[in-house]
Amino acid sequence: MRWALVKVALAVTSMVTLAFLIPLGVAVDRIAEERALTAAQSRIAAIEPLLAVTTDREQLERALATLPGPQNVAVLLPDDSLIGLSYVPTPQLVEAANLGRALTLSAPGGSELLQPELVSGGRKTLIAVYIDSAQARSGVAHAWLILGAVAATLILGSTLLADQLGARLVKSTRHLADASQKLGEGDLAVRITAQGPYELREVGQAFNAMADRVVHLLAAERELVADLSHRLRTPLTALRLNAAALGEAPAAEATRDAITKLEQEVDAIIRSARQGSAAGYCDLATVVTERMAFWSALAEDQERPWQLTGANGPAPVGVPAPELAAALDAVLGNVFRHTPEGTAFQVTVHTEAETSTVLVDDSGPGLAEPDLALQRGAGSGGIGSTGLGLDIARKLAERAGGTLAIDASPLGGAQVHFSLPLLKSVRRVAFPPNRRAHRQLFFGRHSRAAVQTATASFRRH
Repeated sequence: MRWALVKVALAVTSMVTLAFLIPLGVAVDRIAEERALTAAQSRIAAIEPLLAVTTDREQLERALATLPGPQNVAVLLPDDSLIGLSYVPTPQLVEAANLGRALTLSAPGGSELLQPELVSGGRKTLIAVYIDSAQARSGVAHAWLILGAVAATLILGSTLLADQLGARLVKSTRHLADASQKLGEGDLAVRITAQGPYELREVGQAFNAMADRVVHLLAAERELVADLSHRLRTPLTALRLNAAALGEAPAAEATRDAITKLEQEVDAIIRSARQGSAAGYCDLATVVTERMAFWSALAEDQERPWQLTGANGPAPVGVPAPELAAALDAVLGNVFRHTPEGTAFQVTVHTEAETSTVLVDDSGPGLAEPDLALQRGAGSGGIGSTGLGLDIARKLAERAGGTLAIDASPLGGAQVHFSLPLLKSVRRVAFPPNRRAHRQLFFGRHSRAAVQTATASFRRH
């Protein structure tokens, strides 16, 4: 914008300056010519009275010698003799005298003004004044130089003024752009100090009002989520009381464990809503291993062949572990909800130089409209689908700079492609292995009651 304003000012000022200075320069040249012609006419006027009285050669020579300035006057006498110096041949002077009118003839280095005169007896004489072009144009170049300097000063001054104005505009605009970018990145405390032109100050005030409104809406949304989550405590308390009356059977113990975990999740939701999104990172391979340890029990109960590969190395990603676990649960939960029991699936973790990818493949019927499944609230059209699971995973991936896509799986069903960028600053951190998760995953240390409880829960939903 700044350079654009400078170019506009430069173009406009140049056109206006040239529009005035070119005619002014031509006028200076014309004035110089008229000044030289007026000087020549004044010298003719000085000789005319004497020529009207006498045509004596000696008197005329003395009169020409007394004229001030250069000796550039010549007189053609009636006998066609010439007094003084003329650069025009005598025959042309005689011809001009016979014409009886004033005229200007070209001469070497300039021109001559010829003025015929009648003396006593009707005889014709002529006065010739030589006009030197160099002397006539003296001062013209200097005047043009001054005009050029004035034009350059005007153009330079207007350009510098436009640059200063552009700098103010650009500074205010960049300040607004930086604040908008920070707000988009999640810095809700950013505000703008109103500066610059009136219009930009209005924009800054509108931005501050918008930021305040966003903060208010987010706070209200978090309070609403916390309040709604808190309302779940009442039915959870009732469930815990009912579970306490079930005795000490394995199924009762598993039910109480499930209620405890549900209460913990509700508490986590309330804390997250009160505090906002927490920044952090986790090891993707560890989280995938833990979640597969959980889902493997349900897979075994439903006789689903499954496989986990590639989750054997550190893969630090910029996502908190609870959020990543929730996203993986949403993707894996879709496999159990929307494919028949006995459908095989596999999870593959692939880590490259800059990105870590999780591929969830199944051998089910697949998705007829993969793009629709990623739209919030649209779902895949299945019974019990809210259309939120994949959208939650997609938004988490995009917030961390990754992607989530759905494609056809080599197993014949759907493939969910979930990728996250690796964190370079923590890539060499040694994440402690989750031995308990690995033992649960590879040795199947799940109680039968827990499997039955998870299976019943999925069948109800």
